[in-house]
Amino acid sequence: MADDRLIVALDFHTMEEVKDLVGRLGDSVSTYKVGMELFYSVGSESVIWLKEQGKKVFLDLKLHDIPNTVASGLCSLLDLGADMLNVHAGGGFTMMKTAADRLHAEAEKRGVPCPKLIAVTVLTSISQEEWDDLGFAQNVQIKSIAVRFAKLAQKAGLDGVVASPHETELIHEGCGSDFLVVTPGVRPEGSSVGDQSRIATPAAALKAGASHLVVGRPIRQAVDPVKAANDIIKEMEQVNK
Repeated sequence: MADDRLIVALDFHTMEEVKDLVGRLGDSVSTYKVGMELFYSVGSESVIWLKEQGKKVFLDLKLHDIPNTVASGLCSLLDLGADMLNVHAGGGFTMMKTAADRLHAEAEKRGVPCPKLIAVTVLTSISQEEWDDLGFAQNVQIKSIAVRFAKLAQKAGLDGVVASPHETELIHEGCGSDFLVVTPGVRPEGSSVGDQSRIATPAAALKAGASHLVVGRPIRQAVDPVKAANDIIKEMEQVNK
């Protein structure tokens, strides 16, 4: 059975690849992430098709611009029926609050469910060394920045954040257990790290308090994607026992 906490990333260029993987995974996976690579290649067709298959969709476009532009962009995406949308917390409190307020108002006006809105804190590909190279104050840890962004997002009315497994526990301490923490950078034991820096296994991420796990390459590139997905789900289920 599918576990809604597992979100499989569809980082493809074509609908043929999407349909092949989703078809193979079948009822094992209920929720998928549509990111820039897929959305920029095939557009709204990807989200619409997944919803037609009865799947949940996290539309991961990481909007980051002036408040009005981000809010208007989110409202333009509303009709697609995605279950979750996101922005960059680095856009600031005003951007996030404007986005959340406008999205909720537009959903109510149209009489449609409002998607969950979450904010990206610090990309999981960024190491502490690279963070320091960006020119922020010396000795400022990524963990503290992620927690600060999470608190701002919560204050702005967002439903949660995207953060690495390394920051999840601290975010829950600061924002409460009901605040969503969607965790990329999840790698089962033995998987390639790829371009990620701050990673954890599925079990470790859930034990730290992640509400959802985003997994891409360990499933997508597996010799047997169905087995890979089911192995992750079994690992997730063990955490609840």
